[in-house]
Amino acid sequence: MRRTALLACATLLTGLLPLTTAAAGASAADDPAPVAVDRFEGEVPFASPPAEGLSTWGGDADDPPALELAARADAPEGAKVLAGTYDISGYGGFTHQFANAGPAHDWSAHRGVRFWWEGHDSGKRIAYEIKDGGANGDASELWTTSFADDFTGWKQIELPFSDFAYRTDYQPVGGIDQLLGLTEMWGYAVTLPVGVKGEFAMDGVELYGRADQSLRASVSTGAAVYPVPEGRSASVGITVGTTGSAPLEEPVTVAYETAGDGTAAAGEDFAPVSGTVTFPAGTASGTTRAVRVATLRDRSAEPAETIPLKLTVTGAKAPAENPSVVVDAHGLPYLDERLPVKKRVADLLSRLSLAEKAGQMTQAERGAMTAPGDIATHGLGSLLSGGGSTPTPNTPAAWARMVDSFQLRAQATRFQIPLVYGVDAVHGHNNVTGATVTPHNIGLGATRDPDLARRTAEVTAGETRATGVPWTFAPCLCVARDERWGRTYESFGEDPALVESLETVIQGLQGRADGSDLDRSDKVLATAKHFVGDGGTTFGSSTTGSYTIDQGVTEVTRRELEAVHLSPYRDAVDRGVGTVMPSYSSLDLGDGQGPVKMHARADLLTGVLKDRMGFDGFVISDWNAIDQLPGDYAAQVRTSVNAGLDMMMVPYTYKEFSGTLIEEARAGRVTERRIDDAVSRILTQKFRLGLFEQPYADTRAASTIGSAAHRAVAREAVAESQTLLKNTGGLLPLKKSQRVYVAGSNADDIGNQSGGWTVTWQGSSGDITPGTTVLEGLREAGGPLTFSEDASAPTTGYDVGVVVVGETPYAEGAGDVGNGNDLELTAADKAAVDKVCAAMRCAVLVVSGRPQLIGDRLGEIDALVASWLPGTEGGGVADVLYGERPFTGQLPVTWPKSQAQLPINVGDPSYDPQFPYGWGLTTRTRVPAGGERTLAALAAAARAAERTGADAAGRKLVTQARLLVQRAADGHLSEAVAKPFADADHLALTGRYGAAVAKLTAAYKAA
Repeated sequence: MRRTALLACATLLTGLLPLTTAAAGASAADDPAPVAVDRFEGEVPFASPPAEGLSTWGGDADDPPALELAARADAPEGAKVLAGTYDISGYGGFTHQFANAGPAHDWSAHRGVRFWWEGHDSGKRIAYEIKDGGANGDASELWTTSFADDFTGWKQIELPFSDFAYRTDYQPVGGIDQLLGLTEMWGYAVTLPVGVKGEFAMDGVELYGRADQSLRASVSTGAAVYPVPEGRSASVGITVGTTGSAPLEEPVTVAYETAGDGTAAAGEDFAPVSGTVTFPAGTASGTTRAVRVATLRDRSAEPAETIPLKLTVTGAKAPAENPSVVVDAHGLPYLDERLPVKKRVADLLSRLSLAEKAGQMTQAERGAMTAPGDIATHGLGSLLSGGGSTPTPNTPAAWARMVDSFQLRAQATRFQIPLVYGVDAVHGHNNVTGATVTPHNIGLGATRDPDLARRTAEVTAGETRATGVPWTFAPCLCVARDERWGRTYESFGEDPALVESLETVIQGLQGRADGSDLDRSDKVLATAKHFVGDGGTTFGSSTTGSYTIDQGVTEVTRRELEAVHLSPYRDAVDRGVGTVMPSYSSLDLGDGQGPVKMHARADLLTGVLKDRMGFDGFVISDWNAIDQLPGDYAAQVRTSVNAGLDMMMVPYTYKEFSGTLIEEARAGRVTERRIDDAVSRILTQKFRLGLFEQPYADTRAASTIGSAAHRAVAREAVAESQTLLKNTGGLLPLKKSQRVYVAGSNADDIGNQSGGWTVTWQGSSGDITPGTTVLEGLREAGGPLTFSEDASAPTTGYDVGVVVVGETPYAEGAGDVGNGNDLELTAADKAAVDKVCAAMRCAVLVVSGRPQLIGDRLGEIDALVASWLPGTEGGGVADVLYGERPFTGQLPVTWPKSQAQLPINVGDPSYDPQFPYGWGLTTRTRVPAGGERTLAALAAAARAAERTGADAAGRKLVTQARLLVQRAADGHLSEAVAKPFADADHLALTGRYGAAVAKLTAAYKAA
């Protein structure tokens, strides 16, 4: 009754009073009249840019909210409101964006924006964003604030423009001026809460009040933290800036004084200073004045000490926080780089409080920090950029500046322990626009070239470290046993022996196994993931959202676990991998325990990985993974830490995690010994990385990012990954004299050929990063060429067609078959194949992260190539198509005939695929003459090579036998051929060359 009366009253007032007085909180008498932005009476349609309209968006298909203009008797303004429902797992919301073709709106005369919101007292915060400057709403700066849903019923929310902050987690374009100008506004957006089902209603968006003149000018400092050696002086820069870089219209004064609330003592550690800096009217925007703070030497060893500098600004917007001068820690043993790492770790660990130790075990997402000062306040040990979490602009220089700014914050802690910053550089420094994007792991698996794999990792390491990032969450050592898995392309293949053979990437990333190369400017800390069994989950076992297989349950015996999934980790530990990440998935060993999440398995994380294998690095959780464990948050924290996790990736809940860990430790439910072990492991890697001596980016090699030399390595990897499955009549390689007709959805799309984990988490189609598409590579390499994506152009008069088809980008469970995906070509791709191959001899290239079902179309295709996900260097595809390099790729996974066969893998009792594991025709390579007598001679030589340890010779002999068998079996593969053929490739990878040739002999006889 009370709520109904209030609503009726509000409606009556709205109908009887002018807008200037209907607001809950009357405006000042000299304020301008409010200006309506949205009344939701139908004046603004539901439409997407470039037209003006209301549109929704979200992280996946289920995330955008449902909107309607609903007639409501209690509407605060007019007869209708904007109403909606939502159930968001990633992110989602709605936008009112002004028409791109129209002029921007000028909001500069007003104090802020306000609107009516129907609250449900959920306790959630709702983000409100405005679009400032730029060419249009898709190329503007984003400024954001939020309000709490801590009320019930209608309430008018007032958001002063002075409350809006420049978004640091995402910007659609490079920073225009990073000043809220308000003279060119392109609309607003509302981001709704995540993880809860809800409904909302909104009405009467309008501009209110008179502009605050301080919005046109702002004061900033060069940095938030100024570290300085004891006895030296810090120079704090104070800068005034204005919207549009106009000179100051009125004077701005900045009073400063060294405050007494730091850890340094005035007169003992520093000389107090105070005064005023004045910027008179007419001062140019960007003018800087310096304030000098002198520190005093007392010659005693001590931790770092802080000297806050309080600023009081008149006439402009003050900095978000006051700067601090920090007297560097000095004279303590852990700072002595001449000491062994073990002694440095022990000394530093002995000095840390429980809270500081908990901070070291905590990793936050850079865009999720509520304030940059949280790094020092909570003593964070690590930050990460999740997929697509990039600075603005997304350039190498901006990355280096961003990481340096975070490292600078860590200098304000007692012991100045540097952050270890991590990214998913999984096929190059793939978050950075313009970086070299190498083939995904599935393509490297096709190369069968450990040295080349190592060199691609060296490219990744060099480009990543050059931006100040010393840690990558790679490589994925998963053994992909079911192509329905959305992460198949992150695997080197289905055979643990193949995965092990390519773990040379760990040396490419880290250098020598003892960690002595980690402090080099071209090396990064590697992560073996996802321990253990993530590639073996059962289809239909996932309980994560709409996923079908990712994060599901791996059902194996202990023997199968050891042989298939654990095997690659033994090699990784031997190679000195610095970190290990557990899998989201569960493991069911048939021992009566049922499925147990890997993040809770002490028997494997501690008992096997750390104790039996001797892993001396640290274990980092996956993104929010502990939230999937049973029990309340305290139970999740203690279970995961006690299981053996050393650092938690808690992107949004970093405060809650560290606080809960402290409580659990004080209650004795997590022991001090377990915490000390975790922190020792983390500090050891930080010392090995050289971060205490050089926490900031070494950008001397920044010019190599995306360089011709690095792209040449990637191009070589692309060429070696191309896997020729069929080549009737020797159609490939093409001749430059041939007239070529090119079609297909993936022929000219750099985003599609790069796949997921490219610039953004899920990746995207289109021109997302510099590189060479397959089509562009063909144009550079060949002769006459016509391109028609949908094959709508006339097909007469051509010698050969090249149809490039396959998948569009996805990542993780979003790519699971059954989650909106299958292994079939799209209808458009099938139509292009059918039309081109009916008109001329044709080669079909499949650009995808896993096999695609070709089915009955195989008969009409003359040449079939698995191109995998080549990355940015499409010229490598053209190199093999035109014969500049030979086809040498081999299938890293079995290519099925139908989805009903899945899962199908080498070693299965029943094995009748379209193409077997290890299959790959060659060009420009001499195939041995003869038959069984030749194979017998090869077998004898292979056994001799095996006995003498002549691995290179053994592999070469097996390759000769394989080529002979492929020539005999091409076109009429059967189970009797496929099974021993695939088994032979596995045997060769394990060094059993004689047995491999024996299997190939059996395949030859069956052919």
